Amino acid sequence: MAARERRRRQLIIPYLFLLPFLVLFLLFLVLPLGYALGISVFADRLVGGTVFVGAENYVRAFTDPAFLGGVRRLLVYGVFQVPIMLGFALVLALVLDSGVTWFRTLFRLGFFLPYAVPSVVAALIWGYLYGQDFGPFAQLAGYLGLPAPDFLSENWILPSIANIVTWEFTGYNMIILYAALQAVPGELRDAGAVDGAKGWQIALYIKIPLILPALFLTVVFSIIGTLQLFNEPQLLQPLAPGAIGQAFSPNLYAYSLAFTNQQYEYSAAISFALGAVVVVCSYVFMLVTNRGEARG
Repeated sequence: MAARERRRRQLIIPYLFLLPFLVLFLLFLVLPLGYALGISVFADRLVGGTVFVGAENYVRAFTDPAFLGGVRRLLVYGVFQVPIMLGFALVLALVLDSGVTWFRTLFRLGFFLPYAVPSVVAALIWGYLYGQDFGPFAQLAGYLGLPAPDFLSENWILPSIANIVTWEFTGYNMIILYAALQAVPGELRDAGAVDGAKGWQIALYIKIPLILPALFLTVVFSIIGTLQLFNEPQLLQPLAPGAIGQAFSPNLYAYSLAFTNQQYEYSAAISFALGAVVVVCSYVFMLVTNRGEARG
């Protein structure tokens, strides 16, 4: 009996430690998602009130020009923003790993510090810097007698937001890649150096191929973050009303539907439709990279 009681305790005690997390996970993630999924299959009618419509909201979402236009806009945005951001992160990680810099801890902290700044604060800071009437770039242009650059115009709004996101998340991705580089066996680097390989050759032919799984992970995270873009356009919208509309990004569109138009059911369907797009894009990327590794 004592042995049976001991085994029972060994089975129960881990779940007791997990219980606080499981309760919070259930209350603040599972239940809200279940509620949103539940209301997404209903719709408000002028006659009849709230009625069950099944998949009608989802069919409407995937044929909605506003939603599809937002997804297309973010895919275009991600095509140039993600490679630039991860390119910077990889270079910084390689520089730190090479040992050629002094005060590596200080540099690592400095590169990572922008990620510690909340995205809301970062968007407000860059909104001030971009300001055509009051920002430092506008003031400098005025001193030089030049027209103030309109970074928040329709033509420049995507690069401007991409710059903010790159500033925010380069350090985060650098830490992931730097940690992966620290796991590269020193013997391989030494063997490359003995064979006469230069520093850039060791990085290109030894280090980078060995950290490809970590690099692919940062790409997946970046794809997810790109399609979920919300804070930056939402906060810049008052400064650029002509460039950032209610459907600039799918998340901003869902927010506008819910809190401006009170279309909560359709907003929930838009959110789940966006989740499906995120899953498909991430899966396609992982499928392509896995096939590439298999061929290699």
